[in-house]
Amino acid sequence: MAFQLGDDDTQSMNEMNLIPLIDVMLVLMIIFLLTATVLNPTVPLDLPQTSAQVNETPEEVIQISIDKDAGLFWDDEAITMEELNSRLSLEGQADDEPSIHLRADKDSKYDTVAQVLAAASTAGLTKIAFVNE
Repeated sequence: MAFQLGDDDTQSMNEMNLIPLIDVMLVLMIIFLLTATVLNPTVPLDLPQTSAQVNETPEEVIQISIDKDAGLFWDDEAITMEELNSRLSLEGQADDEPSIHLRADKDSKYDTVAQVLAAASTAGLTKIAFVNE
């Protein structure tokens, strides 16, 4: 005696129904987007207007360039690492701290950039800007 459940023509489900999963993920995404904007509210401010102008004094800028062959340049003059250390230490002793614009070739070695940053830090110079295009 054999028992049979269901029709012979019905096939068993071989695939999982993904529609409910997609619906749940869309609802979660909408909830996330709504709460993300609520958690970071912006404060509307009406700032006062003044007639004063900002007077910027031209500061001294040192251009240090590093080419792809690890060559160092102070403005347009080729220098060695020892000369860079001595020049940076002299600039660090000045009353007004100059700003350093570091221009490194994209194919230059990170080691050379790190040595220049360490030399500037040792000299007490902290205004360093990376120049790019």
